[in-house]
Amino acid sequence: MMTASALPDTQWLRDLELITTAAMAAGEKALGFFRKNPDFRYKNEDRSPVSEADYAANDVLKERLLAARPNYGWLSEETDDDEARLGCETVFVVDPIDGTRAFIAGKDVWCVSVAVVHEGRPVAGVLYAPALIELYQAAQGQGARRNGLPIRTSQAGDGDKLQIALSEQRVARLPAAFRAGMTRIAHVPSLAYRLAMIADGRIDGTVVERNSHDWDLAAADLILDEAGGRLAGLDGQPLAYNGKQVTHDLLCAARLSVLDPLVAAAGGSGPH
Repeated sequence: MMTASALPDTQWLRDLELITTAAMAAGEKALGFFRKNPDFRYKNEDRSPVSEADYAANDVLKERLLAARPNYGWLSEETDDDEARLGCETVFVVDPIDGTRAFIAGKDVWCVSVAVVHEGRPVAGVLYAPALIELYQAAQGQGARRNGLPIRTSQAGDGDKLQIALSEQRVARLPAAFRAGMTRIAHVPSLAYRLAMIADGRIDGTVVERNSHDWDLAAADLILDEAGGRLAGLDGQPLAYNGKQVTHDLLCAARLSVLDPLVAAAGGSGPH
């Protein structure tokens, strides 16, 4: 007989299968617009671009996911926010195309990001980057995978220079001692994909500037956590998702041995 404690894990695995299928379908839909001069506009609130591909992928995700889990809430970058989600224990948190600027420019580094968030924390997450043919998946307590194979954060030695993705402006604000032990990784267009790069060991950490959103982070947060890393605020605490406020302050993400030094360096690096 299945115990009550085992039941949610089984549910999250079922949800992972569901969101994987939906994310891949949405990615293929978006791929149909890729490098074909899709129509786009700039949003009034933050001047970020949104394309017809974003909306088309969002439609695929919303139709598939809410049809399968009508009792789950919905939070998406490309859907007007409905505060009914605040009354839901479990919510889909979706970015139909994370890295829209790269998508519009014809660059490969963009992905579909889908998470299941339960009581404020992600329990299933998928990033699908169709132009790169890469699929990242994680479920709570089940580890993280890329294209079906387990991934882990870097195990670099203490003497190796840290590979840190952040802006040149942020580097200039870091303490000199930290800068001396790191190499800057140039801009990665998709924030979610940047966190996945930590999860699979290609880089050691990143600083996430203020005003990132739940949909940028939730799926990648879980993938990183299951791969042996962590995303945290400057207080060192994990993020809570599906609150009334869906934006976040300055954050750091890294493999565990790097997180505390990175938080200390970023926290002491002066105002944004």
